[in-house]
Amino acid sequence: MPNKGLPAAAMLFILFLCVTVHDVNGDVSYSVQEEMKRGYVIGNIGKDLGLNVKELSTRNSRINAEGNRKRFCNINVGTGELVVAEVMDRESLCREKLSCVLKFELVLENPLELHKMTLHLQDINDNSPVFPKDVILLEISESAIKGARFRMSEAHDADVGQNAVQNYMLERNDEFILAATSNKDGGNNLELVLDKELDREQQEDISLTLTALDGGNPPRSGTVNIHVTVLDANDNAPVFTEEVYRATLPENSPVGTLVLKVSATDLDEGINGEVIYEVSRASSFTKQAFTLDSKTGEITVSGPIDFEEESIYEMRVEGKDGFGLSTDTKVIIELADVNDNTPEIFLKSLNIHIPENAPPGTEIGIINVQDRDSESNGEVHCVIGSNVPFKLVPSIKTYYSLMTTGELDREVEIDYNITITATDEGTPSLSSSKTVHITVADVNDNPPAFRQQSYSAHITENNKLGSSICSVSATDPDWRQNGTVNYALYPGDVDGTPVSSLLSINGDTGAILAARSFDYEKLQSFKVQVIARDNGSPPLSSNVTVSVSVADENDNTPQILYPAPEGNYLMTEMVPKAVQANSLVSKVIAVDADSGQNAWLSYHILKATDPGLFNIGTHSGEIRTQRDISENDGMKQNLIVSVKDNGQPPLSATCTVYLLISDNLAEIPELKDMSHDTGSKLTIYLIIALVCVSTFFLTFVIIILAVKFCHRRKPRLLFDGAVAIPSAYLPPNYADVDGTGTLRSVRSAYNYDAYLTTGSRTSDFKFVRSYNDGTLPADLTLRKTSSQDPFGPCDEADSSQVK
Repeated sequence: MPNKGLPAAAMLFILFLCVTVHDVNGDVSYSVQEEMKRGYVIGNIGKDLGLNVKELSTRNSRINAEGNRKRFCNINVGTGELVVAEVMDRESLCREKLSCVLKFELVLENPLELHKMTLHLQDINDNSPVFPKDVILLEISESAIKGARFRMSEAHDADVGQNAVQNYMLERNDEFILAATSNKDGGNNLELVLDKELDREQQEDISLTLTALDGGNPPRSGTVNIHVTVLDANDNAPVFTEEVYRATLPENSPVGTLVLKVSATDLDEGINGEVIYEVSRASSFTKQAFTLDSKTGEITVSGPIDFEEESIYEMRVEGKDGFGLSTDTKVIIELADVNDNTPEIFLKSLNIHIPENAPPGTEIGIINVQDRDSESNGEVHCVIGSNVPFKLVPSIKTYYSLMTTGELDREVEIDYNITITATDEGTPSLSSSKTVHITVADVNDNPPAFRQQSYSAHITENNKLGSSICSVSATDPDWRQNGTVNYALYPGDVDGTPVSSLLSINGDTGAILAARSFDYEKLQSFKVQVIARDNGSPPLSSNVTVSVSVADENDNTPQILYPAPEGNYLMTEMVPKAVQANSLVSKVIAVDADSGQNAWLSYHILKATDPGLFNIGTHSGEIRTQRDISENDGMKQNLIVSVKDNGQPPLSATCTVYLLISDNLAEIPELKDMSHDTGSKLTIYLIIALVCVSTFFLTFVIIILAVKFCHRRKPRLLFDGAVAIPSAYLPPNYADVDGTGTLRSVRSAYNYDAYLTTGSRTSDFKFVRSYNDGTLPADLTLRKTSSQDPFGPCDEADSSQVK
């Protein structure tokens, strides 16, 4: 049987497949056989493009399919190898196309880089030839001459090239031989040639088997039965009006749409001139899309037709008369694109967490926009919504880079919803949208901020250890550990005392506690620095000043400075008999270490020898006569005085004031008795006293003259009373304020000039002069010093001579 010749195009394709890899303008091309299993290594694209393995990994390299095709291969970033990801069937992907080419893109980021990659899918012999019918019925007149030809429908093989149908074999018989020739469109004309005249009377029916063989290794075959019925003469075959029929049809045309009509005529009459139309050759895809009416020759749409799936359909239509003579024609149907596909948005890479310190122009994602339509229907423009700090920058082909346009601040905006809209240029235009959610990642860019610029706290002295003083609070708008605030006291000291021994702070809550019991008399106020620090890396901090004031508590009993407490020595005041009512005879001096109302002292006479003779100033402590002293009043007058502060509860102290009403020491009975017992000693004492009195008198006269001279230029203070107030020891930093007898902790001080202090019973008494009109002479006036030190130097003109 004759062999079918191999087309020249198939030879060139086979020669092309021998080259596995080649670069074209920096791009690569590979060829691989169909039906290869997953993981099969096609080639090393990393080496072919000069990319190292590390670069493939760090730049997020990947394979993208062109258009909306499935991605059939992938890249191993660890080795740079291109491997099969999905099993590829050439017949389903490219159907009857001689060359099956899949296009992909290798995408690398940072910076964005694209490399085109073409994959030539080689055919393997995985399909057998198939005849359009299981049985070919031929009706041949017995008058047919030797050499008469009867056209047969050729077999179809989904494979291409060498794997397509190559040979036909006809079962050995005496009547027919097979002739196969190539036609213009690359197909085959298969004809059954009569080799011996037929005789209907001898053989009415003839059965033959026709076998089609492809060129695969091993070859595959398909068979069809030919049933020949011997009839009377039919000498004209049908003739089509056109050799090739062409039609253009919009895609998505509904079922039943008329595409075109084929027509063939037969010059015979009667049944020999009736033509029946059949599809002799068409792909299964074409048969599903179109239907041929066998009587009218009309081709109509019978299934979905999509330009994006198949743009050109081809079929061969056979016209056959009633007695088996036939001819065929070619039908080509082209689909016109309609804008029926909305653009699709693909996020090829996206960093959904952007640090807030990312500079403007940071690329956060790559977006690919595709439209399956063609020409202007497939031209797409992509934009994003306004009022967001992002923009789309066209990159390569249909790729866009999503970039930041300004500085981000998580404390102002935590996340963004970016709406990306893609619109094609079709009429009418179609569009689609996709929303991308971007979260701003926190960076430790905010130090803690205290709620107040400074804090003031108060605590009462004698507090318990751990007593709460106050609480500081700082906020940090950062997130999680960047916004977690811890507190600490700034190390330092207060008057030499470490801050840590005064206060402690809760590092989590900012509560400040007392680390010791405070004493107002030692420490009235102090300041510390509190540091608030977050847990960021690196940490940020701020500080605030906390002023702590210690409040006084009535914890100090009044201290009586004059008269001195009993047990040390006896202090007695001399009161002349001529003292009139309301005259000052003595003064109780007391201090209280507390402050404020806790140090306000009041004086009260608890018990007196003669209750109606003397009274005491409640706030001054001055002891005055209530009436004139009479001859009937006792010489010895003892007063028990209570000094009480104004605290809650109040504290008090008592003292005894001893007064002697006499103008002469000789009138005192105890001294008379004592003179007889101590005669020898008294003589010596009198001699010494005489010398001292003489010296004192001379000195006193000089001092009085000097003081009077000074007082002519200075006003003197009036102070009622018959006797001078004795001097008393004043503790440091305490002084009498406003002459009330209460000493305060102030720098200015009063000095009280004194003349008389008696000790034991054997001490000498010293008398002072009587005063007229109850006025204190100039040399005993109460003075206030101007020195800051309570024991600082006094002005000579204002100081009294102390004996």
